[in-house]
Amino acid sequence: MTTPQQTLLLDQVLWDLVVDLNGNIAVASLPYALAQDAAGECRLFTGDAYYDQSRGIPYWQQILGHWPPLSLARSYLAKAALLVPGVVASRVYFSSWENRVLSGQVQVTDTNGIISAAAF
Repeated sequence: MTTPQQTLLLDQVLWDLVVDLNGNIAVASLPYALAQDAAGECRLFTGDAYYDQSRGIPYWQQILGHWPPLSLARSYLAKAALLVPGVVASRVYFSSWENRVLSGQVQVTDTNGIISAAAF
């Protein structure tokens, strides 16, 4: 599988599409595109990917409402990031877990050794 060169750029707070200066849907290029796609994998619930329902984090089954160790959540997120084509290594950092909201950053390393990061 080849590494995608671009992806649709998402607002880092709202996680929604943004437009560029010309009013077109903005795109993200490498290396940030890989990090954003990895963050998307970290946000994916098991069963929510239309074409592959085996993908995703078992949030309902093992995380939400269960108070798992952070190491378990970190492991799931890091493994999910590795599903993005072109990502060869990943690290997950948590910034907060308040009011039932887990947030943080995923850092990915691509096949050229370039590290990029995106929030989830």
